[in-house]
Amino acid sequence: MPVRGPVGRLSAVDETEIANRISAVQEAVVEAARAAGRDPESVSILPVTKGFSADVLRLVASAGFVSVGENRVDEAEAKSAVLEELNMSVQMIGHLQRNKAPSAVRIFDRIDSVDSLRLAGRLNSIVASLEREPLPVLVQVNASGEATKGGFPVEEAPDAVERIARHPNLAIRGLMTMAPFGANDETLRRVFRRTRECLDVCRHRIEGFDGSELSMGMSEDFAVAIAEGATQVRLGTALLGERQRWT
Repeated sequence: MPVRGPVGRLSAVDETEIANRISAVQEAVVEAARAAGRDPESVSILPVTKGFSADVLRLVASAGFVSVGENRVDEAEAKSAVLEELNMSVQMIGHLQRNKAPSAVRIFDRIDSVDSLRLAGRLNSIVASLEREPLPVLVQVNASGEATKGGFPVEEAPDAVERIARHPNLAIRGLMTMAPFGANDETLRRVFRRTRECLDVCRHRIEGFDGSELSMGMSEDFAVAIAEGATQVRLGTALLGERQRWT
């Protein structure tokens, strides 16, 4: 059985399984990019390490990854020593509550889920108080229209991005979105395409907008996301197998 905490060693079988998964997924990403007529180097994989042990983080680092995605502030903080040891950056990809924003600014190298103007303002104020470099962020777009998902509706997103871009202590790198779980390819393509088109609008409208990152696609739909222009796919189960429980 895999170790389910931050200490101990994975068995050789588990290490081999994860190494094989990583290799297979890397090949699948390359194939998806080529099938879409894109340079495979234009698509990066962000390993989602929520729930995985320190040993898995070490395997991810040994495979050449330099960044990981975490969904929870407390868990990322518990892993911070290991991440520092491995010289890995960490991106916040889950919903961020405003009361946890001070800890998030301290722990995360990028916040990929800025889903409201109030959160953006809170982050800007915290960074200003620390007198540090602007915090890289992505703005979350709700391109599916699902009430259960956070983010700005596509129609409102360009205006929201323009307002967030005025915060001097935030550096918007681009957009992110999440597609409906279990959706068919037609629905997935529509959601991802709408997000890409929204990014294009922001690039043309907002002076100084970076817009280099389009983070969309997860384990079950990353090939479609790549076909529609994703520059980053967030992969957990496909890359690392079933999640453990970080304790």
